[in-house]
Amino acid sequence: MIGEKFTLMQYSVGAILGLIEAEQFVIPEIQRPFVWKRSQVRDLIDSLYNGYPTGYIITWKNPDVRTKDGATANGKHVLIDGQQRVTALMAAISGIEVLDDDFNKDRIKIAFNPIATDPTKRFEVQDASHLKDKRWIPDISEVFKLDFKQRAFENAYAQANEGVDLDELSDTLQKLKGIANRQIGVIELDHALDIDEVTEIFIRINSRGTALSQSDFVMSKMAADTAHGGNVLRKVVDYFCHLAVKPDFYPTIAKDSEFAKTPFANKIKWLAQDFEDIYDPDYGDMLRVAFMYKFSRGRLAELVSLLSGRDFETREYKEEIVDDSYNKLKAGIRSFINEYNFAQFVLAIKGAGFKSGKLLTSQMTLDFAYMLYLKLVDDPSIPNAQIKHHIQKWFVLSTLTGRYVGSPETVMSRDIRSIEEKGFLAFFQETEKSALSDTFWKVTLPQNLETTSVNSPAFNTFLAAQITLNKNSLFAHGTMIADLLNISGDVHHIFPKAYLKKNGVDAKGRYNQVANYTYLDTQVNKAISDDAPAVYFSKAIQQCDTKKPEIGNITDLQVLQENMTENALPSDIVDMTVEDYDRFLVERRHLMAKMIEMYYKQL
Repeated sequence: MIGEKFTLMQYSVGAILGLIEAEQFVIPEIQRPFVWKRSQVRDLIDSLYNGYPTGYIITWKNPDVRTKDGATANGKHVLIDGQQRVTALMAAISGIEVLDDDFNKDRIKIAFNPIATDPTKRFEVQDASHLKDKRWIPDISEVFKLDFKQRAFENAYAQANEGVDLDELSDTLQKLKGIANRQIGVIELDHALDIDEVTEIFIRINSRGTALSQSDFVMSKMAADTAHGGNVLRKVVDYFCHLAVKPDFYPTIAKDSEFAKTPFANKIKWLAQDFEDIYDPDYGDMLRVAFMYKFSRGRLAELVSLLSGRDFETREYKEEIVDDSYNKLKAGIRSFINEYNFAQFVLAIKGAGFKSGKLLTSQMTLDFAYMLYLKLVDDPSIPNAQIKHHIQKWFVLSTLTGRYVGSPETVMSRDIRSIEEKGFLAFFQETEKSALSDTFWKVTLPQNLETTSVNSPAFNTFLAAQITLNKNSLFAHGTMIADLLNISGDVHHIFPKAYLKKNGVDAKGRYNQVANYTYLDTQVNKAISDDAPAVYFSKAIQQCDTKKPEIGNITDLQVLQENMTENALPSDIVDMTVEDYDRFLVERRHLMAKMIEMYYKQL
């Protein structure tokens, strides 16, 4: 025992494979594509053959839970590191099929040449040549089968390969079979460790220093629990998230006959026809939303403990807590994947002007909003017709204030607790009053717009405001901001970059301010060229007299003035040159903030 946190053991390759076959070691990634290249499998086998070290694998024991009848159910070991190596061993030695990149089951066969003169050429990934060349054993898994008759094989091999020394051949085959006896270090983490400790140990042992996420741990726990259907739930999460990004993946899922028999198969089928990219959750998002919704908790780490049956008060592990936790998680996932729920939530976000994935920068903010949507659907005090309105308001508020950006789980936990205690409407009114005061609209928001990031929440919300308020793009009446965002437009400088640099404003932090940006039709942008606003606006004003468009299509002065207002431009921009640039930025930020405020209050 090293300390009290983990035990260092040595297991033979054969013992590890036996424990997996007995389902005492669980590989959580077994339902996911095997990401190693076949050449890496060959290299692993070669290393074991030569007695080279192959690193540790790390397991984390599920706790032994107390069942209702007073007995104890022994927990299984979940492999949390070394999954690819163990899967490679299963494929090459046990002859088990693995999933390829397209989720098709396939064999990885390693060929072996026992009489190779070059020791680096003993092992190869099997191809057609190894089936024809009698020097090669095309698939080493045959040698590891219990019914493998070595003496008969040696005689047949010697007949096919003249001049073979039978004693040397026998020794080489014994060395090959000896791979099963090679020792691999196994670090068994204690079940009582919390996720933070497990993560810290993992980082210190793992040379790559890559931390496992809390959702990784949840997925591992689910994979290890076949008794409560955790393995099926895990597959639902995997498949849903894959389909959300790649709808044409559905035919591959349809080949999974076991999954097709579950009640979940038809519930995610609708994604095969869904090409919306507003909310493409990964498995962390999906687990987080389901957990917050059904458990009213914000820390995903607590789900790992609950799925293990932990009683937070007594610190015991109880079967009834495992049962209850899986039932809640299953209900949460079922609500998450419901087509109506998902579609209505996406419509609410789009209805707030966020009609493109380009405008969405915080997945945590989306996660909390979807969780809130599911909770409001269950809340009898909230009329159904008002749910989208509340979701839009909350989403914009939390986006503008960066509510779930700093320490999201802490804030989410506090918000969920407040909603449970006060009810959503009272909580919302209280939060809105403190977060969106007059000072926020007049001082904080303009300051937040003092940035060069086109992905800043404030700038994205400004664009969402223009979209929701149905604003025209600059100089192009009838061409809306929404059109340009989704199709052909791009963000361009109001004071052209080349013009500013030519006149001494050559720092990126100054000429690339978002207050100097607007979406423009490509032809309008070409017509503006590198002119000062005073120059190109004079042309736009002149064409209102001549009725001969040079910049855009507006030939009416009143329409032009309205168009400037639509794009939050100060009225005297028509006379501005580089000397007015800094004043322009300040004025436009305030105009942008006013438009965002008007938009928010109209939602």
